[in-house]
Amino acid sequence: MMASILKGKTAGSSILTQQYLTFNLGHEVFAINILNIKEIIEYGNVTEVPKMPGFIRGVINLRGAVVPVIDMAARFDKPTAEITRKTCIVIIEVAHEDSTQVVGVMVDAVNEVLDIEAGEIEPSPNFGANIHADFIEGMGKIAGKFVIILNVNKVLSVGEIAELAGSSQTVIDA
Repeated sequence: MMASILKGKTAGSSILTQQYLTFNLGHEVFAINILNIKEIIEYGNVTEVPKMPGFIRGVINLRGAVVPVIDMAARFDKPTAEITRKTCIVIIEVAHEDSTQVVGVMVDAVNEVLDIEAGEIEPSPNFGANIHADFIEGMGKIAGKFVIILNVNKVLSVGEIAELAGSSQTVIDA
């Protein structure tokens, strides 16, 4: 059903236009390059896994594969939104060493796929030494507003998530 949003991916044109899936977390709009996205599914059948960090919602069975589900709002230290009929899981491939890992990302609502020209993307802002902008790949300008383009390999770093899961288990076991 929702996976049809991604059909018709096209290679960038000569003016270096890329396509981004936009989605909501609370009142903010974020974007991910569609080349990282495998599909979009309705939220449901998430199995909680004990002793995981708060941003790991659980796992789902995706055609026989166990896929972890990350709550993006919690990952950004924001309150988790209530689950509604618009809540989705975006299935993403994340680079990890020499391979890729499939991860599900829980978002409040999926909006649309937008074409953004390279010239309409500003570099990640510098927030100073106390705030890290590692998760931000750039700021896309759409109709006079900014859309935060996420760097999925930083936001969903498989190594960091495994490390956090291990350290939370150690703390709980102590």
